[in-house]
Parts: sequence; structure tokens; C-alpha cells
Amino acid sequence: MQDVLDRLTRLEALVSIQQLMFRYAECVDLARFEALGELFRHGTIGAAGARPMRGVSEVARFYAATNRVHADGTLRTRHLAANPIVEIDPSGRRATARSYFVVLQETKAVPLQAIVAGRYHDAYHVVDDAWCFAERVIHVDQVGNMSDHLSFDLRRDPIPEIEG
Repeated sequence: MQDVLDRLTRLEALVSIQQLMFRYAECVDLARFEALGELFRHGTIGAAGARPMRGVSEVARFYAATNRVHADGTLRTRHLAANPIVEIDPSGRRATARSYFVVLQETKAVPLQAIVAGRYHDAYHVVDDAWCFAERVIHVDQVGNMSDHLSFDLRRDPIPEIEG
């Protein structure tokens, strides 16, 4: 019986972690930057090699300052996460995940196209009986035309530091 309970606990953890992965994409695409920040209340997010951001307000401020919100109130993007490999610690309270991402965008100026692709390396932990991001490191591998997405050129410019 304990084996069945352990399997159910691991399955519940897997579903909760996948929901966090997908919520991140939805928050970014819909320009819900405060909700995005909430995902990192107990964790950090940043590009590989850059200073990670921590907490609700820092994450929300960064995304609001660096992403172009269009007339419909969204980024006109679709962040697609694929091939997640989730490994849950035997304690059942920590996990890691690796996945790929592709971001599609279409605007009045840019036809539908992939604008960036890469990998997410994530760590998760349980806080107050709920799974949360502990860390998300974004590895950008391919960059296309991001002129209607970001306020800086990802190929050329360093990731900006946003003052609080």
C-alpha cells in the first residue's frame, strides 16, 4: 500500500511541476508580469551567465521593462515548452527539470515565426505544502528576429539590470 501512496505522491509532484512550467509560459505570453513574479516568490530566474532575479517585484519589474506589450495587451507570443525531463528527489520535496523552449511571435510588423529557442534548467521545492520554483536558468541557443519582443537586442546587448 505504501508503494501505491509513494507513486501517487510522485505523480502529484510531476503534475504540479508541469503546471508551473506551463503557467510561466502563459504569464509571459499574456503580459501578466505580477503573476509571473508570484511564480518566483520563493525562487530565482535568470539567463545563464546573468545575475538571477529574486522575488515577485524584481521579476515583475524586469519583465515589464524589457518586453514589448502590444495593443491587445499581450506580447503576441506563444512560449512552447517541450520534452520535459523531471527528476523528483527521494525526499519528495525537491525536484529538477530540463526542457526545451521555442517562442513564436506574430505582430503587424513580424509574420508568424520562431524568434528564439533554447533550454530551461529548473529546480523546484515544496514551500507550505505546494511546489514552487526554486530556480529557473534560461539557456538561449538560437535567436531570430526579436525586434517586436524585447526592448534590447539579445544577440548584441547584455541583459539589462533593472533598478528598483
